[in-house]
Amino acid sequence: MRRPRSLAWLLALALLRVHDLACAAPLDLDAFEHARRSLQLPNGERLAYVPLGTTQGTPLVLIHGYTDNARDWLPLVPYLPGRRLILVELRGHGGSSAPECCYTRYDFAYDVKLLLDALHIDRADLVGHSLGSLVLQAFAEEWPARARRVVLISSTGGVLPGETPAPPRYDYARAIRELHEPLDPDSPFMLEWWGNPGAVDAEFLRRQRRDSARIPLRVWLAVLDQGLNTAELQAGLRRLTAPALLIWGSEDPLMREPDRRSLRAGLPAARIKIFPGLGHNPFWEDPRGCAEAINDFLGPP
Repeated sequence: MRRPRSLAWLLALALLRVHDLACAAPLDLDAFEHARRSLQLPNGERLAYVPLGTTQGTPLVLIHGYTDNARDWLPLVPYLPGRRLILVELRGHGGSSAPECCYTRYDFAYDVKLLLDALHIDRADLVGHSLGSLVLQAFAEEWPARARRVVLISSTGGVLPGETPAPPRYDYARAIRELHEPLDPDSPFMLEWWGNPGAVDAEFLRRQRRDSARIPLRVWLAVLDQGLNTAELQAGLRRLTAPALLIWGSEDPLMREPDRRSLRAGLPAARIKIFPGLGHNPFWEDPRGCAEAINDFLGPP
């Protein structure tokens, strides 16, 4: 059911409220639950999204990571005032449909393109995290005229020629392949999967674990095998011509120095920001710092 514009606006204001910029902004998790909308796309998929902020200016599209949802961006939202925000939920995640097929980064990117078509958005700034950053890369490579500026958080350029991938500190892929339904949101794996070196709101993380546990295991596995395949990333990066900002946490256990080096090699003109001591989700641990870097890069709303 479509909510009146006035209510949607009030929800947006609630989410964008900043009481004290010296502290982490409060998370209005309940208001967020009511702000989600969805559209039926021409390819048959139903894609959920959350529109927030103003209706003016260059839209800022935010694309979440693997097994996440649009709530991912809630810690960051209060520090992006004055912007038109479109928080996308990828197929198989959140309130979007979960088809039997297909889950490559190009499938995700095409969904985003169709969503922007439906919203009459011809050009946007885009921010992507982890899987969302790979989707963003595909979008900006395939439809370069649609991407004004891009921010890749916790991303990778794949493996450089002649390099051998370093063994992971924790074999997340193996752990995911050993999962069984029903998924337990409070299992040791899920607590590890959603762990962070820095402090993150506990109720936010609980809801994130709960929602990721609701994602069908077949989607977890399909994205792992298809969407997170980084073999061809280097070849595609030469087609990403939009100005880019690359953000990492120095203690990211997933995107380590070889991943950073490969993305820097593929995007040599990109601006780089590394947050010391932070992990794979730096915009949860230091949302104000990440927003400052993003706002400075994007310019005025």
